[in-house]
Amino acid sequence: MNGREKKHAVGLASCTAGPNPLQDTPDSSLNVAGFWRGWWQGLISPITFVISLFSEQVRVYEVHNNGGWYNFGFLLGVAAVFGGGGSAAS
Repeated sequence: MNGREKKHAVGLASCTAGPNPLQDTPDSSLNVAGFWRGWWQGLISPITFVISLFSEQVRVYEVHNNGGWYNFGFLLGVAAVFGGGGSAAS
């Protein structure tokens, strides 16, 4: 590998997801986000993103979640907002 290839490899590796130490731990309200909260937060993610640019108190993604089911719900919600269904393909 030359220097340029190493920079690209490091750049790609830095985009990988890491572990979430707060997974399966309750938030301050003693809640752990699951599928339905993930789905809802995916639906409102465009609005949440804009608000998060101006507020330190708002985050796009809930770190106090139950893992795979929250992620699945979040992705379904985002797909619903951004037209992730099959209608665009036809």
